[in-house]
Amino acid sequence: MLKSSGLRFLIVGVLTLLMFIPLGFIGDIVNSRSHYSEDTIQSLGQEWGGGQLFSGPQLIIPVQEDVVYKRKRKVLDPATGLAKRDDNDLIVYEYFDETVTEPRAPVFVYPDRYDLNINTQTQERHRGIFRVPVYTAAVNADFDMPTDRIEKALQNREVLLWDQAVLNVYVSRNRALRGEAVLIADGRELVLEPLANGQNGITAAVGDPRKIANYDLTLGANGAHNLHASAVGRTSTVTFKSDWPDPSFTGDFLPNGSTITDTGFKATWKVPHLARALPQIARDNPDAIARKDATMGVIFITPNDFYRKVFRSAEYGILFIALTFLTILLLDRAAARPAHPVQYVMVGLAQSVFVLLMLAFAEQIGFDLAYLGASGATIVLLVMFAATAMKMGLRTFALAVLLVVLYAVLYLILQSADYALLAGSTLAFVALAGTMILTRNEDWYGTGSGGIGVLKTLLTDPKPEKPGVPK
Repeated sequence: MLKSSGLRFLIVGVLTLLMFIPLGFIGDIVNSRSHYSEDTIQSLGQEWGGGQLFSGPQLIIPVQEDVVYKRKRKVLDPATGLAKRDDNDLIVYEYFDETVTEPRAPVFVYPDRYDLNINTQTQERHRGIFRVPVYTAAVNADFDMPTDRIEKALQNREVLLWDQAVLNVYVSRNRALRGEAVLIADGRELVLEPLANGQNGITAAVGDPRKIANYDLTLGANGAHNLHASAVGRTSTVTFKSDWPDPSFTGDFLPNGSTITDTGFKATWKVPHLARALPQIARDNPDAIARKDATMGVIFITPNDFYRKVFRSAEYGILFIALTFLTILLLDRAAARPAHPVQYVMVGLAQSVFVLLMLAFAEQIGFDLAYLGASGATIVLLVMFAATAMKMGLRTFALAVLLVVLYAVLYLILQSADYALLAGSTLAFVALAGTMILTRNEDWYGTGSGGIGVLKTLLTDPKPEKPGVPK
């Protein structure tokens, strides 16, 4: 490389910018593997049952109304059975009242007291290199139904068909239900059937609900990824228990309290009816509102966040390549044989491949060990290259120290997204400040007549005047 310090800095800057190309390709590979992982996990989870949402129970009571219509009909001659005619030979009509019983929108009722307990057991399913935790949930719901306020929802001459009342419980997928589902009403077992008309859930004819004080529902279901329930009671008390040690609580309500240990977790929600826009008694089915705006739950599967960490390492890669280049350039200032641009390129490619190497091993052995192995191999490779190919001598130790510090800082950045910007910007500022201090007396133009030395001459020497041209 030319001995002009300014020209060397410019060339190294251009080489640094060129490193965006391999880092961009590697970032695309990371994204591709991340999407492949998500698709595999989603596919296997759906086969097991997918995410589950329990909504209900909901009491549905049909309504009918007797409506009186004014009708007109022909007057028949009882002797002939033909229509009577008047003196003008016109058919004679008579008017009468006809009472017709017509169905009306049913009444949808949610419980006053709703105590839901869900206990899950998890296990791992494998597909290729990916592991997907799935669960089996045991669900128990204890609740009552308010029957004394239902008639207030009626209008005109509507009548409730109490004996035709049904109880519905909605689930995400019927095919995920496992084991025996049992609904007990005051000690009497009710027969459960799947919902018709393409709906997911179960239903039972309860008879006259005014004669039932308490219901108890037990069922089991398989699932994966997440488990949610709707807060449908006037007072909803929901408890989740599981052996999953790393839950992520989600939904419209966070738990009032939770206990998380290495052997599992327990979380409890207590939601009053004023906390959600959901009527207890309605003429339109409020289940869509309950599913959308009144849920609580937990995510069981922690996504492979090492993909996010690896992608972030690719984003920060240009900073660490630039700092490595800068260090080599500063250490080479007084060298008789400075590093060649090709050697800079090989150093940059080695640090780019570090990201790819870390990704490949992280999928097999986890992020921490993969980072340790990939960074260690990269540091050893660069130190050996500096000592043998770049002939840096004792300056190699300074480069080795810098690389260890850089990759240690990068690990801290990847572990804490909240402080990543602070750490990265601070590191960049310190590196820039150190460079400015170390090069404060640098002769950027060089001493030769070529290269930037020519630029110095052009910038500092006055231009010769052209003959015959007036000033």
